[in-house]
Amino acid sequence: MTVTQNTIWSQFLRPIYELLVDGEALKKLYESVDWDKESDRLKNPNLVYPNYYTSQNFHGIKKGYLNPSAAVSYDSVTQYALPPNETWVRQELVNAIGGQPRKILDLGCGTGSTTLMLKQAFPKAEVIGLDLSPYMLIMAEYKANKAGLDIQWLHRKAEATGFSENNFDLVTASLLFHETPPFISQQILQESFRLLVPGGQVIILDGNQKTLRHTTWLTEIFEEPYINYYAEESVDAWLGAVGFASIKTEDVWWTNQISRGLKPIPSQDNLKQFQAEIDTLDSQEIPALV
Repeated sequence: MTVTQNTIWSQFLRPIYELLVDGEALKKLYESVDWDKESDRLKNPNLVYPNYYTSQNFHGIKKGYLNPSAAVSYDSVTQYALPPNETWVRQELVNAIGGQPRKILDLGCGTGSTTLMLKQAFPKAEVIGLDLSPYMLIMAEYKANKAGLDIQWLHRKAEATGFSENNFDLVTASLLFHETPPFISQQILQESFRLLVPGGQVIILDGNQKTLRHTTWLTEIFEEPYINYYAEESVDAWLGAVGFASIKTEDVWWTNQISRGLKPIPSQDNLKQFQAEIDTLDSQEIPALV
């Protein structure tokens, strides 16, 4: 893993991390993949990487998630970065889902840890994982195949997915917003609103904004270029601004939070008014063209 040398992570914590993980197994995994061939297979040729993604290092790794070594090491790092247990934290997102969604989109899916859990929880649903890094998608596909799960993996931007509107029952994002500038996070929620059917759910798992306001040193440890901006904002406010209703954020331990919102269903009164407006237009005489 090629890392920068000026972070607390690289100077102090990385040696501890290397004692906790099976470095030889990660090396074998890295060497077992033809990264150029596999990334070419998954890459979207029309995608233009946004500047906020290519101009920053993430987690001290040069080129961030556009470095295959980040894809190999991500899961082993995250298991220690999501106390008390990564699976428990991600499971809280799944637990927050209401009903039985038939079509699910997981934005910024990374190596697919949450995406796999969504498919396992709703085996009859069509589940799609979307990410900006083809290398992360390679690992996500590898994990899904190993688990025998049928999931579609797409190389696209979360803020401009290219899907038609009213297309999904559930849109999720895990640990995405703290790694994007706030204006992009808001665009992602606007896109989520557009994609959801009326009554559809959006569920966001990320760092606890209240806690992060008092732990700015985390940026120095893990080299998170946007996390302090995220901490000063409010996911609840973002959800409300784009039109979501029934908004609620709950703490997950002291480190994370789950935010939920519903796309409103038009009321009968609104539908009647809409129909009356159509009837009025239909009854109006159209002037003859001279």
